Amino acid sequence: MTTQVINKTESKTDVAQETSKFTVRIVMAMAAIIGVWAVACLIGGLASGGIGGLIQGYISTIIGH
Repeated sequence: MTTQVINKTESKTDVAQETSKFTVRIVMAMAAIIGVWAVACLIGGLASGGIGGLIQGYISTIIGH
């Protein structure tokens, strides 16, 4: 004869906390992607015009000339 033992465990999940964690992870991932894109654009600007051209373009953009 065998005896069956059934263990019943109950876990409670806070849906608001899990949703918040998920949202924070998504926002952090998007920020990382935007940061990588910004660095790639900066490297492209430096490669095409050099540091002087990049600074000149930035200043002319700000002052409008």
